[in-house]
Amino acid sequence: MKFAFFKYQGTGNDFIIIDDRNRSFPIDHSLIIQLCDRKFGIGSDGLILIQKSEKADFHMEFFNPDASQSFCGNGSRCASAFAYRIGIADKAMRFTAIDGLHNGFILSEELVEVSMKNVNELRFNNEDLILNTGSPHFVRFIDDLSKEDIIARGKEIRYSEEFAKEGINVNLVEVLDPTLLNCATYERGVENETLSCGTGVTAVALAANAAKNMTSPVSVKTKGGQLSVRFTKIDNGYCDVFLKGPVKLVFKGEITL
Repeated sequence: MKFAFFKYQGTGNDFIIIDDRNRSFPIDHSLIIQLCDRKFGIGSDGLILIQKSEKADFHMEFFNPDASQSFCGNGSRCASAFAYRIGIADKAMRFTAIDGLHNGFILSEELVEVSMKNVNELRFNNEDLILNTGSPHFVRFIDDLSKEDIIARGKEIRYSEEFAKEGINVNLVEVLDPTLLNCATYERGVENETLSCGTGVTAVALAANAAKNMTSPVSVKTKGGQLSVRFTKIDNGYCDVFLKGPVKLVFKGEITL
């Protein structure tokens, strides 16, 4: 069976997107792993299936390259751009994902903002912070990001006794000025550094408010580009959290499965 696919990237975080509103895509873990493989497949940081939703304009079913599932911030921005492109959503849209209902906004041809989940718990682990922004994140502030090996440090923390079973995404963050952060992320599921991570960028922005008193909006520089996070601080956490940044259609093709 032939499937049309679209390759999108959001600040260097790249995704295979397939219109699966007829639920014909064969969801098989080994197939998903193969498709995401950069040598033997299309290659991506994840696979997104756009499916019908009874509650919203569409449902985003997201798979990491190891076929595990989580919410994906940059993936949801790309999915929103795709849904608008194929005419199943307006510039202001609603979609469901593994963690519930979200809003998406097409601000311009290549600029998309999405709502993120409220964060009701943020805890300090010595000077590090741990929080869940749709996916669990570990945040460590450092003085000079250029001197750090994110892959080595990420593996060390992700596979430590505390986090090995469930896994955690690891973010190293440098404060560049009162409104700008520089971030590198090691992603579980990808098991490598990615050029950008939407839930990670969101996590470091909220962590910067908690640990460094940075106020909304916070801009975050990644190797793949710059994103912006706005939020409202409340007594027990954060609400009205939004992630904004560029997206781009890279290419489209067809694959026989």
